[in-house]
Amino acid sequence: MDDVRLVELDKRWQYAALEHGCPEAQPLDFHSPYGCSKGAGDQYVRDYARIYGLRTVVFRQSCIYGPRQFGVEDQGWLAWMIIAAVTGRQITIYGDGKQVRDVLHVNDLLEAYDLAIAKIETARGQVYNMGGGVSNVLAIWSEFGPLLERLLGRKIPVAHADWRPGDQRVFYADVRKAERELGWKPRTGLEQGIRSLVEWVQANKALF
Repeated sequence: MDDVRLVELDKRWQYAALEHGCPEAQPLDFHSPYGCSKGAGDQYVRDYARIYGLRTVVFRQSCIYGPRQFGVEDQGWLAWMIIAAVTGRQITIYGDGKQVRDVLHVNDLLEAYDLAIAKIETARGQVYNMGGGVSNVLAIWSEFGPLLERLLGRKIPVAHADWRPGDQRVFYADVRKAERELGWKPRTGLEQGIRSLVEWVQANKALF
């Protein structure tokens, strides 16, 4: 998405023109081996529907989070930062901390899976963005940091480092297709969902 213009605001980056986020029709453009592997899986699943008539569906999932998530620094960033903050581990912010992602609570994701199965004749062969959409966009530290500090009631020390290869300043998904075709939309608000994950980590510190 190098050709998509961005705007830098005080606390976050955002798309200049994609009002509802990145749509399913946006051409795929991979910037890491991890992204390539996900894209290959995406194409396999679509082709099995097209060529062999299998009732397969692609969910392009954004940042999924929720209780029982054992996040690590490069996978599950929101859970990782909560775990690190609660257990006193080092948090490193790469880049300026204003890069944004749309986050989706796992309960909302599970509802989408159920709806896709229930409406499989509509969903078969389709691609759906499965994220929090514009109502659940969060800058990974300039916005999430103050929220987490408020929930924990204390300042959280962090280290800073340069941007990592392949980091995107902006990604949030346009999820309106899933709403139109499956009757689905995210229901768990940002603070509600994050608070529930904080409480779960606090109650289960021994697991970490």
